[in-house]
Amino acid sequence: MSEHSSTPEVKHDHSNHLEVFIEKMIFRSRWILASFYLVLVATLLLVAIKFVKEFAHFAMIFWNASEAEFVTGVLEIVDKTLLGNLLILIIFSGYENFVSIIGAAKNSADRPKWMGGVDFASLKLKLIGSIVALSGINLLAAFLEIDTTNKENLGWMVGIHLTFVVTGLIFALSERYMVHEGD
Repeated sequence: MSEHSSTPEVKHDHSNHLEVFIEKMIFRSRWILASFYLVLVATLLLVAIKFVKEFAHFAMIFWNASEAEFVTGVLEIVDKTLLGNLLILIIFSGYENFVSIIGAAKNSADRPKWMGGVDFASLKLKLIGSIVALSGINLLAAFLEIDTTNKENLGWMVGIHLTFVVTGLIFALSERYMVHEGD
């Protein structure tokens, strides 16, 4: 063996370090979305405050309310409940799909069954379904007070509601087509 052994010279490829750094930054950037979900949690609190306000108003008029006013009051409470449910669905599903698994709920006895099982496609369908339900409630409330409802606004409400319904059907059909095409 010679004194100058020919060991291969190791060259460091610094472009790989840059690539790894960029990929880590991109991967960690998902945590920026956490601020969006925290704002949605604050929004849920505002919806809860509005819910209590609606209930207090409903409780005050309850005894003297006409049938239409009573049903409208109930619908407003249901409307806020559905909106709260929609926010929870978006917060939980969005966070788990795009940021991180909610570890605090992993072994919780009261963890919702759907949590962790709603993918982005299912989230879109649930979102449009909730929007259709909210729109339907507002439309029903307007019809219950047809005497005081602006007819032009009512026409717009019907048109927008039908747009939501058609959009929901298109989403559902496209998801069904995509699932069956994958089989």
